[in-house]
Amino acid sequence: MRLTAISRKAFAVLALTADVATAHAQAFDKVSFGTNWLAEGEQGGFYQALADGTYRKYGLDVTIVPGGPNTNNRILLPVGKIDFFLSANTLQSFDAVAQNIPTVEVAAMFQKDPQVFIVHPDQGIDKFTDLKNLTLFVSQEGVASYYQWLKADYGFKDSQVKPYTFNPQPFLANRKSAMQGYVTSEPFAIEKQAKFKPKVFLLADQGFSAYSTLIETRRDLVEQKPDLVQRFVDASIIGWYNYIYHDNSAGNALIKKQNPEMTDDLLTYCVAKLKEYGIVDSGDAQTLGIGAMTDARMKEFFDEMTRAGVVKSGLDFKKGYTLQFVDKKVGLDLRPKQ
Repeated sequence: MRLTAISRKAFAVLALTADVATAHAQAFDKVSFGTNWLAEGEQGGFYQALADGTYRKYGLDVTIVPGGPNTNNRILLPVGKIDFFLSANTLQSFDAVAQNIPTVEVAAMFQKDPQVFIVHPDQGIDKFTDLKNLTLFVSQEGVASYYQWLKADYGFKDSQVKPYTFNPQPFLANRKSAMQGYVTSEPFAIEKQAKFKPKVFLLADQGFSAYSTLIETRRDLVEQKPDLVQRFVDASIIGWYNYIYHDNSAGNALIKKQNPEMTDDLLTYCVAKLKEYGIVDSGDAQTLGIGAMTDARMKEFFDEMTRAGVVKSGLDFKKGYTLQFVDKKVGLDLRPKQ
């Protein structure tokens, strides 16, 4: 039977309606990603992937759940309240194994931990070991982790340490002191507040081999939805390439929206230091892609921490991470040509 003009038009409308319904039925996978602090440049690649549509291109509807001084997103991960978590450094994977927490690291966005010591520029502190002559302002978490390594490998002493309360005033008042910080933020704040450019010593360049800004998820998600995990990892990698090498205005706009304390000059400074020190893209990442992890590097850091007495030598640390989702050279084409 031939269709009349009216029936053909009606059929076309029905077909279009069906197409729209099908598109809506193909819903994006909802994913929640909890960070360990308020929105900032050190999380920029994730915000970039969200803001510029990269996560959507990978079929993901991502919600970033900011951390903060009164928020502990990490405890929400094993109970299923969030799907992924931004883990501060490799030590958290060792802790998960030791505590039998069913989580696993799946990518390391920072090849170098951004932790530094900041010193006054005119005190004759020319090499890292000169820090042993100073008072050191170190947080409680720092004393329990990297400072134990400094004692074991460099001979630093407990008597040097005074509590760091994330207030630079004691450091500014004592020129024979050093203060912990991130290379991407605290030196900038010192320059702005005290009107001098401090010296910085990056612990990663002195042998502290922890990965930082890792993506952590649950073991059950790895086992039951590996494709979902892979898409989140890959999209996040793309986000980081775009954030540090290309137009990151969308990511920065979203960061500032979530955290109005972030300024354009601080975000610009952060990105510049991420690149200058190779925090994101150095070492194995240059051949394997951002997010790279290796068994050798994990063992190296585990040995450092056992030598320092931070973790027990018998710990099955390999349970705390998987290489299943990284080292695939994702995004290498986005790196600027040398």
